[in-house]
Amino acid sequence: MLADNHGKKLSYMRLAVTDRCNLRCFYCMPEEGLDWLSRAELLTYEEMLRMCRLMVQMGIEKIRITGGEPFVRKDMMQLLSAIAEIDGLKDLSITTNGVLTASYITQLKAIGIKSVNLSLDTLDAGRFFAITRRDEFAAVMHTLEELLKHDFEVKINAVVMEGKNTQDILPMVALTKNLPVSVRFIEEMPFNGESHSYTGVQWDYVRILDEIKSHYPTIKKLVDDAYSTSYNYQIAGYTGTIGLIAAYSRTFCGTCNRIRVTPQGSLKNCLYDDGVLNIKDLMRSGATDQHIKNELLKAFNQRPLNGWEAERLRNKQVGVHESMATIGG
Repeated sequence: MLADNHGKKLSYMRLAVTDRCNLRCFYCMPEEGLDWLSRAELLTYEEMLRMCRLMVQMGIEKIRITGGEPFVRKDMMQLLSAIAEIDGLKDLSITTNGVLTASYITQLKAIGIKSVNLSLDTLDAGRFFAITRRDEFAAVMHTLEELLKHDFEVKINAVVMEGKNTQDILPMVALTKNLPVSVRFIEEMPFNGESHSYTGVQWDYVRILDEIKSHYPTIKKLVDDAYSTSYNYQIAGYTGTIGLIAAYSRTFCGTCNRIRVTPQGSLKNCLYDDGVLNIKDLMRSGATDQHIKNELLKAFNQRPLNGWEAERLRNKQVGVHESMATIGG
């Protein structure tokens, strides 16, 4: 078993394959976008595949592909197909905004991907445009329909934001009445590329749950999986489930089993840290597989206890306002 210095199992890696995105969600980046990474700064597909193989050899069992938006990177299915064939990998999944995803659904199914997280903050086309600054609501809803038609496990991730989409909480809960989806409400975080000020979470998971309970008093707590980042619930008689992710409150840190790798190859032991090891630089310096594994083990053995400690240890000049697109959603 791969573990950190606190004895916590490490079995899940989130790999961001690009910082680019075809939406401009205000809570993630400025309207004009970011200073995109050049191709030379990104991990190549060959480097990603080598890293994934090494991670699985060390004990990583699940890999989730994120971005930016994964499908804006060319030949994404080629990489996904190669990762899916890694011996020992038990679970390959993907997080997407759904704009381009529908055309890949049969291919995703064919290589064994069963679970897709769909980022969708509202069920209203007007609010979707206001949040994302793009007119792509119909494309995302089409992707949702196709995912369900092909029997994917679908989790809808919605960031709850004061003055933007709190009126969508109850309509999104209503989706779970007849659809086999998990609607997961996420606390807003400060990773916005400095496109707007951040003064702390206004809708934490407790407030979101209270809002749901006030309209659905039959909601019941479910038993959460061992490494779940969400507190999970279900309304009596409903098909789907509801999740609450305390991303800012960070109440799930005690059971966190995940690491992140950014598009430029920076290993993050925690969403809130600066990055603790540049895997890309190691590979390009000619490091052997064993040397890379040794360096990874050193990094895992310096993991902060929780997200609050990770934030305290950050470079204060950098702060925590980088974009989620550069971190990996």
